[in-house]
Amino acid sequence: MKKWIIGAVLLAFTSLSVAAQQEKRQQPNPEERAKKVTEKMATELELSEDQKAQILALNLDHAKQRQAEMEREKAEREAQRSEMKAHQEKVNSILTEEQRTKWEEIKLEQREKRRPGGEVHRREDMPRQKDGN
Repeated sequence: MKKWIIGAVLLAFTSLSVAAQQEKRQQPNPEERAKKVTEKMATELELSEDQKAQILALNLDHAKQRQAEMEREKAEREAQRSEMKAHQEKVNSILTEEQRTKWEEIKLEQREKRRPGGEVHRREDMPRQKDGN
């Protein structure tokens, strides 16, 4: 009975921690980011009020530009994703069920060859070729 209770408690804590990790953190707006960076610079560098105002204006402009870039990149990723999905649906409509299954297996094998075990390999991890000298 104790094991069941302990198991239930562990399951509850695990599911709560997973749910908490999956929650999206709200990104600060450009103004908040600019103020935060400016305050850190002002504290660390002992900026005068005039310098602080100039830096805040620069940081705010930069933060707004960066925000626009991120939104543009996100829109591009979403457009690419929808194009890929539409393409795959067209391919699937042409193939038979057997061909679709085989094609999915081929794609899975290719994916595994690129990233064995889901790990990303760095250049240092790759075997080196020896010179023929």
